[in-house]
Amino acid sequence: MADTPPPGAIGGGAGFEARLRAEGLDPSSWGNGPGDRYAPHEHGYDKVIVVTAGSITFGLPGSRASIVLSPGDRLELPAGIEHDGLVGHSGVRCFEAHLARGSFSAPRRIRAGEW
Repeated sequence: MADTPPPGAIGGGAGFEARLRAEGLDPSSWGNGPGDRYAPHEHGYDKVIVVTAGSITFGLPGSRASIVLSPGDRLELPAGIEHDGLVGHSGVRCFEAHLARGSFSAPRRIRAGEW
């Protein structure tokens, strides 16, 4: 069941929001429908994304790598990193928070239950 938090993902969506706030972050939620795409782009700020339901794959065209996020997974994405996105077959719901440029040195996926 891809839309339910995995074991160790305490509290699901509300729990993830609380955990991000406990880190001093100000998360907002967003979501997209199945198969939605984001064209390659970059941001002037670092960001944290936590998937609460569904899935999304972020492509990193500069490195030809991709990062698949499922419920409970967290992505830390530095400013200036070109990325695109493809939403999975069940859509996606996420929390996202922005940080000052330089908070992260490289893209990093942290699996559910490990953050």
